[in-house]
Amino acid sequence: MIDLRIGDDGLARCGWVGDDAEYRRYHDEEWGRPLHGDRALFEKMSLEGFQAGLSWITILRKRPRFREVFAGFEPEAVAAFGDDDVERLMADAGIIRNRAKILATIGNARLVAAMAPGELDAWMWSFAPGPRDEASRPATFADVPATTAASDALSKALRTAGFRFVGSTTMYALMQSAGMVDDHLVGCHRVG
Repeated sequence: MIDLRIGDDGLARCGWVGDDAEYRRYHDEEWGRPLHGDRALFEKMSLEGFQAGLSWITILRKRPRFREVFAGFEPEAVAAFGDDDVERLMADAGIIRNRAKILATIGNARLVAAMAPGELDAWMWSFAPGPRDEASRPATFADVPATTAASDALSKALRTAGFRFVGSTTMYALMQSAGMVDDHLVGCHRVG
């Protein structure tokens, strides 16, 4: 994979973007930007869980349908889902039809709904490392870890609280996409 790619607009981007317009939009407008709010972080946690074993572009393309069938990822609404909802979701070809991931999303919603407003946001962000020293910014994909001590700790804390599909690799991907860490490569137009 190419570490940096120059787009047809002349901008250098992290090479994972490739030539896909939706990936380019996601990279430029979302990935690595600080994301706050219990609902937004619950959605990100859920989608990262669904992504496990798949490509992120698959999830991005299905995200509108996920939002529709999971009640906009409002934790209280998803927490109220029952057996009929699970079967409805299992029959929906517009999402990833994985029973374990669907059940985990509902269970995770119940845990979030039981929290005080803002608690999930504050808790998850408490695991974010401090701002990156520019000298330590990754120059190549080989410099980007799959997990870190911070993602290990976040994963362990979430699992201890009863959350599922929150392994360290999944949580590091969440930390990257939610802007808790900034892994844009040296030379990417989003650096700085």
